Amino acid sequence: MNEDKIYRTSTQYRLWSYTPDSLASIRSTTNALAADGVNAAIQSLDASKAAAEDAHNGTEEKADAQDTDAVRKVDCLTVEEEQKLVGFYCLKTIGLADFCEFPTNVKASAVQYLKRFYLSNSPMTYHPKEMMPSALFLATKTENNYISLKNFAEKLDKFTPERVIAPEFLLTQGLRFTFDVRHPQRGLEGGFMELMALARGQYQSVAGTEMDLGERQESMVKLEPAKGARVVTKTVDDVIVRIQTAHGKAKEVLKTTALLSDAYFLYTPSQIWLAAFFMADQPLARFYIDTKLPASSPIKPKLMTNLQACAEVLQTSVSAKPGPEEMQELKRIDKKLYKCRNPDKVDLISINKAQKRDGEGKDGTGLDEKVIKKRKLERENSVKEQEDVFGPPLVTKRP
Repeated sequence: MNEDKIYRTSTQYRLWSYTPDSLASIRSTTNALAADGVNAAIQSLDASKAAAEDAHNGTEEKADAQDTDAVRKVDCLTVEEEQKLVGFYCLKTIGLADFCEFPTNVKASAVQYLKRFYLSNSPMTYHPKEMMPSALFLATKTENNYISLKNFAEKLDKFTPERVIAPEFLLTQGLRFTFDVRHPQRGLEGGFMELMALARGQYQSVAGTEMDLGERQESMVKLEPAKGARVVTKTVDDVIVRIQTAHGKAKEVLKTTALLSDAYFLYTPSQIWLAAFFMADQPLARFYIDTKLPASSPIKPKLMTNLQACAEVLQTSVSAKPGPEEMQELKRIDKKLYKCRNPDKVDLISINKAQKRDGEGKDGTGLDEKVIKKRKLERENSVKEQEDVFGPPLVTKRP
């Protein structure tokens, strides 16, 4: 089974891969549903307050038709405003992960958890500020980078362990209980090692290409310079430096730009790292692809088109360093969000406690009484069989 087939069996491909149109449609639907929920919750809250005031004043008059027209309509966030806000908190997640000195895979998974969660949930329902620490803490567990909840909470300002863990079940629901994230960094490292071996004349021949090792090595020296390069490669050592430079630039793209964009939803990890390398050094990236696919390959034009499209997505991502105008816009959106948050979903700690209470039955398991008795009887029988010197009977029932 090749890498492509393996990737197609992953949950990332099956559940989290979209076309640009389908991705936009999902976000639009989520925004509309959240706006309806916010308006309904606020109207219900207003009605409750009015009823309480009437009861306090000793009046029981019902609202007139005029009151119906005076129902408060909330100015909700647009899809674009939601995306700007989520993008900003994804950037904050990267900063928080760096502050906690977590490795790249933890940081990258945490950002993708946030982005995936907000495909089916809106910031108007659950504020990204509350979800961000929970996403990062979940990523430390799924990426095997253990840190205790207490130690993690101590690194955060104004976040108790209870506040960190409160949204976790909501987060895992939004992720559809799929925590595997395939990142492009490993592919980049593999490509880097292959190019270094090519430059040193150590790479094995690839079927379908018409160059031997010496010819490939010589052609690398003669490659046209990368855009903006100040030094022209003249020797193998120059080529090695060029590869290392391109690798470093592509790595930075994958650590920030790729995480903040929609690339993970639209392209495969191999396409993402190749596009990042394409941005860093286009002639070198084309040379690498030539070593994999002959000029006559029918898929080569389609691959190049996809890589160019992916590079455009990476170039149009949220800025890793927002300027004054962007920060001003984000402050405006945050103020707007303060007025259009769903009041029923603000206190996530209380929601978490309520979910636990609702899930408890008479004995604290949330199960029907008959089921509880049946399981208790099964456990008792199992214990008796284990304690029996000769074990359980060989035949319990004859046909």
